[in-house]
Amino acid sequence: MRLEVLLPVAEHITTEPATREDLERVHSPAYLDSLFEETLETRWIDFDTFVTPTTAKAAKLAAGMTLEAVRRGGFALVRPPGHHASREKAMGFCLINNIAVAARYAQAELGLEKIAILDWDIHHGNGTEAIFWDDPSVLYVSLHAWPYYPGTGGPSPKTPSGEDVPGGESATTLNIPLPGGTGDRSYLQAYEQIAYPAVEAFSPDLVLVSVGFDAHRDDPLSPTILTDRAFYQLASRTASLAPRVAAVLEGGYNLHSLPRLVEITVEGFNNPS
Repeated sequence: MRLEVLLPVAEHITTEPATREDLERVHSPAYLDSLFEETLETRWIDFDTFVTPTTAKAAKLAAGMTLEAVRRGGFALVRPPGHHASREKAMGFCLINNIAVAARYAQAELGLEKIAILDWDIHHGNGTEAIFWDDPSVLYVSLHAWPYYPGTGGPSPKTPSGEDVPGGESATTLNIPLPGGTGDRSYLQAYEQIAYPAVEAFSPDLVLVSVGFDAHRDDPLSPTILTDRAFYQLASRTASLAPRVAAVLEGGYNLHSLPRLVEITVEGFNNPS
């Protein structure tokens, strides 16, 4: 298996936007109607998330490219990102939860029953967690800095609505909060000792990865200090977890380091360890 880089531009590949059916497997019809309401002006949803006249096209194409990544075993480099978006709410730059749409597509259209989602973004994917909280067929594992935006995924387990988790944990949600200043050694140790065994024990048919490069030391939003090497190792180890692996871009805001990190990560996916 070789992971391809999939870009939503003509010189690489072409793909179709996600359909309404694809999106409604995750988001409510009312939310989608509101999100894609035609407007000639920028409309702010919250303090850091907005829509413009081209938002509907971009969001549908980003989700469609993520579905193509699942079909091909690829890495979808898309904007807007998705892992903060819940069934009924956009936030944190995220409008459509691309990786959740991809997981439901894989189950409905490809016959893949058990899906594991690994989230390496520096921020907790609260939207993805909420969508799959009560679903035993989808394992969600997040390594993220805490306490940082959005303030969820902390060491004391909570439900997506903020209530204490009965028994202290969710059967198919695993949050691994890490302190600011975490470097390669501690991050990879947490991955090897907690995240990797959890996914391996789940025995997924497909692993989907929310790849956030905002954990890199050069990223303007990063409270951690990961190097290039960490992303290669994360990708290489993840590639050995399931017969099928696909990935989608989440955060990553240093335009100078981002292309290099994508290349390094794809190389890691293509060299399982």
